[in-house]
Parts: sequence; C-alpha cells; structure tokens
Amino acid sequence: MTDITALEPVSANRSFGGTQTVFSHTSEACNGTMRLSVYRPQREIDGEMVPVVVWLSGLTCTEENFTVKAGAQRIANELGLLVVAPDTSPRGQGFPGEDESYDFGSGAGFYLDATRAPWSSAYRMYSYVTQEIPAIIEARFHGDLARMGIMGHSMGGHGALTIHLKNQDLFKSCSAFAPIVAPTQVPWGQKAFRGYLGDDETAWQDYDACALVRKTPSQAGLLVDQGSDDSFLAEQLRPELFEAACKDVGQALTLRIQEGYDHSYFFIATFIEDHLRHHHAALAV
Repeated sequence: MTDITALEPVSANRSFGGTQTVFSHTSEACNGTMRLSVYRPQREIDGEMVPVVVWLSGLTCTEENFTVKAGAQRIANELGLLVVAPDTSPRGQGFPGEDESYDFGSGAGFYLDATRAPWSSAYRMYSYVTQEIPAIIEARFHGDLARMGIMGHSMGGHGALTIHLKNQDLFKSCSAFAPIVAPTQVPWGQKAFRGYLGDDETAWQDYDACALVRKTPSQAGLLVDQGSDDSFLAEQLRPELFEAACKDVGQALTLRIQEGYDHSYFFIATFIEDHLRHHHAALAV
C-alpha cells in the first residue's frame, strides 16, 4: 500500500521566524502526485504541538497562490499556527475535457468526491482534505489534530464551509473569503456538480453550505468576508442566501461586507490576520 504520508521536499524558505515549506506526495484519493504547502511556525519546528489551520484555494489556483500572495506567515508564526494549503485538484489524469475550462477539471476540484466516471477515480478532494491531510499532519508535523480549523476563498470558501459543517469534530473552526455559499443555485456550482456528481440534484445538496447549515448548524461562530466590488458577487457568490439560512437556524455568523474590495488576493491579504486570529481564538484551548 502507498504511504500517503511520505513527503518529498520541494522547497523550504525561512519566513518571519518560521519556515515556509512545500512538499509533494502520492495521494490515493487523487490518484497521483499532489503538492502541499506547509508553513511551520518556529515553536512547531522546536517540537511544540500547535493548532492547525487548513486553507483551501479557489478556481485556477494551486498551493502556490495562498503561499506567495496571502501574507499569512508573519501572523502565523506570531500565533504559533501550522498553516497547510493543498492544491485545488488532481493533475494530469488525462480525462476528456480536464483542461478545457477554468471552472471544471484541473484547478477546479470543488472539494467533493466525484461519483461520475471518469472523475470518480481521482477527483476526490473531499477525502483528500478530510482524511489524507490530517494523516500527513499527524505523521510528519507537530500539529494538534484536536485543534484544527479550516478556511478558504471562493471555491475554497465553499469547501471550507461544507467540510466544516460535515466534520465539526475534525475541523473545529471555520472562516471564508468570498465563498460560493449556494453552489446548487449558481452557474459555477451547477456546472461542476453536474459534471462530477451527475444529474440527480438531490445529491448536490450534500455539498451546499446553505443546505448543510440548515441540517447541521455549527457549534462554532463562522466568519465570512466579502468584498463589495467583487465582480462575481451577484451571480456566483450570493452571501445573502447563506446569511438567511444561518438566521433561520440561529447559526452564529459574522458576515462582513468590505467596501471597495474585489475578489483578489489583495483582498485576502488585507484581512488574513483577522481570520488567523479568529481561528487562534477558537483553537487555543
């Protein structure tokens, strides 16, 4: 059996007192080699067990976007957070249509387990995030799985919310930037879900944050930041739908509409400290 926790170093750079690392490893869930970014704060390098925050990126991204653009390292080292950022999909599977569009296939795994062939043989990002990443953290780092949170952006915000809502014992805190909160009701989600999950729309509900929060509200307070000048706001993101769903079930939600901000990493970098402090406050027990 493949050792999914065996890591091959790709790069390591000192940053704000800790070390920013990137590894490659063989993934059973994704049927091939995946890359994983791990920021190691100094206290984790020194052997202290520290909280973990997993970041999920959006469409077209790899593990590099967050690592290079978000500016998370300074505050992560200050707070002593191990920050883990995977790629957004399997790569190089050779499936028909895999590389034809930005919003389906490569770079667009949508953090679900595909059930439709051929995607079901490799596009299993849900299992990758919920099973393989924790196994790697436990085996290779001083990351405390009892103190683990999840956050993400756009498609990754969708992933963070849905994975948290379905795995609250595993991911105890959650936040998101400009998440796709109602993928069953917007073009990005409908295209991806039909391709990965098939035409039965009832199966789609299992990966829809609005549906899930009504079914299993979180015991944690959720933090969502959304830019008012985001070009995808009205058609693809629809935060008002999630706000209404949370209100219906009494879910604690802090939804901040950030005036003048767009969908870019300039927006993420501006507020990443708030999100890391949100997770640290929830996990530092």
